[in-house]
Amino acid sequence: TPVVRFGKSYLKLECLQPVGSFKIRGALTKRSELLPAARSSGVVSYSSGNHGWAVAHVARRLGVSATIVVPSDAPATKLLAIAREQAEIVSVAAHSDERRLAAEALARETGKALIPPYDDRAVIIGQGTVGFELLQQLKDMTSVVVPVGGGGLISGVAAALKAARPAVQVVGVEPEYATDARESFLSGHLVHWGPERVGRTFADGVRTQSLGELGYEHVSRLVDDMVAVSEQEIESALVALLESRLIVEPAGALSLAAIETGKVAAPGAVAVISGGNASTELLGSLVERVARAQASGAKGIVTDQHQRPRLTK
Repeated sequence: TPVVRFGKSYLKLECLQPVGSFKIRGALTKRSELLPAARSSGVVSYSSGNHGWAVAHVARRLGVSATIVVPSDAPATKLLAIAREQAEIVSVAAHSDERRLAAEALARETGKALIPPYDDRAVIIGQGTVGFELLQQLKDMTSVVVPVGGGGLISGVAAALKAARPAVQVVGVEPEYATDARESFLSGHLVHWGPERVGRTFADGVRTQSLGELGYEHVSRLVDDMVAVSEQEIESALVALLESRLIVEPAGALSLAAIETGKVAAPGAVAVISGGNASTELLGSLVERVARAQASGAKGIVTDQHQRPRLTK
């Protein structure tokens, strides 16, 4: 995916993936080790939306069946995308643990190959190709800021960057309403939050209740810092991106929010824009906000230093 200049920082545009998020990287990597079993029985996964779409997309390309377990509050936009890939959708309670247990039970009962969304070595390797690409695309990056849900993306990115260029800082970012990973990072042990706590954020892509075990190992050893941003700061970042003609979902804007609010120094920072599958309702409200700001001559988070995103090879 391309990297674009955004003021003094950069954006890594995973929102431009064929399924609108970085999740296709892990799904494609995992499918190679599962292919023999998947050919006969199909695959099953669990997801708040983006990983499910990625798995369904890969399964359809391979000509195998897919069953995706989703939470009852999954965005309609993501459910429609999964359905269009001809996958079966199973809805359960809006808990990340609930959908994991349901998917694992389906895998046992049906013989389908399980593709976890984050706590899996092959999936983490796939997500790590984001970091590998950044090493080739940018020579002057000082930090890479990564949205954190279950920890698969930041685990892979941190492993790639620290192996090749350890001076580059790796910073995770979560919504203030769902800082279970930050608490794990600061406390030195894996922390688990209840669904009623993480469910408060509108960033549906990072409502996981804890890091995966593999994710925690990577975060505790390789990540330099973990920060949090408010719902208002996420929304302001979404507006800034929309003003620059980029459609991004709330979880995908976390990294830019951390940079724009000064929680991560902007010069040389790379914001990983992890996904662009925003709901039509959210897009409508953001468009109205941009229109009001333009009509009044007011400026949002975008200041004079921000130009339209510029491609960086």
